This record gives sequence, C-alpha cells and structure tokens, in this order.
Amino acid sequence: MASTTSGDVLPTGARIFTSVPDLFFIPEWVIGGLVWILVASTRVILENPLGWVMFVSVFCFVGTTLWLLIFACGANQSSFWPGLDAGFHFVAAVFYLSASVVLAYITIILKDALGLKIYRLDISAVVMSYVATLLYFLHAIFSAIRWKRA
Repeated sequence: MASTTSGDVLPTGARIFTSVPDLFFIPEWVIGGLVWILVASTRVILENPLGWVMFVSVFCFVGTTLWLLIFACGANQSSFWPGLDAGFHFVAAVFYLSASVVLAYITIILKDALGLKIYRLDISAVVMSYVATLLYFLHAIFSAIRWKRA
C-alpha cells in the first residue's frame, strides 16, 4: 500500500501556484466572492431560498481561504490531507451545484417582479455560481487523481 506521507504529495508555499489542482484556489476565491457580492446586492423576498446560496458562497469562500492558508503555510503534509483536499472540493462542488440550481430557479421565477437591474445582477450571480461549480468540480477531480496517485 502506498503511503502519502512523503513531502512532495501536496505542495506548500509558493508551489501551490504552480501545481495543477491548486491553481484553482485563486479563481475559486475570486468567483466565489463575486457570487457572494452579487447575491448580497439583490433584493431578498420573504420565503426566498437565497439564504442557502449565501450560506454556500460564504462557506466556500471561508473554506477556500482557510485551505489556501493551510497549503501556503505547509501544514498539509500529513497522510490524511490529500483525501481531505479531494473531499472538501467535492462537497464544495455539490453545494455550489445545488445553490446554482436554486439561484437560477429563483431568477427565472422572479424575473418580472424584480426589475431589470436586479434581474441582471441575478443573471450575473447565476453565471458566476455555475463557473464556481465548474472550478470546484475540476479541483475535486484533479485532487482525487493526485490522492490516488500518491
């Protein structure tokens, strides 16, 4: 059985900006922040499930920030980190996919009730949410490949 305790399994420091799965940290962080900002700038109507979208965007933004700091500081060299990396990004991808579907549905339903400016903000949030889903999914796939290769 292969051990994942070697120092070259997960990058640390500035090497996280040159390895394939970890290149997605900054785009995930930026796009996730944009989703958070765009959803927060729209009008929330009572009984509107945008609370889930906000939870997902804040959770993933904070999680990605912590993950980036852990990788940058080099605290990711234990044997459980490659699996945890793949798991976190898979959960984030599933969360963002569910939030994207909810956000798209609410945007379609409330198209006429919100006005053109809010509708455009919602459309932007939907697009950014699906882009974030794609980024987290790609990161999860490449992290799983790295985990199984180790």
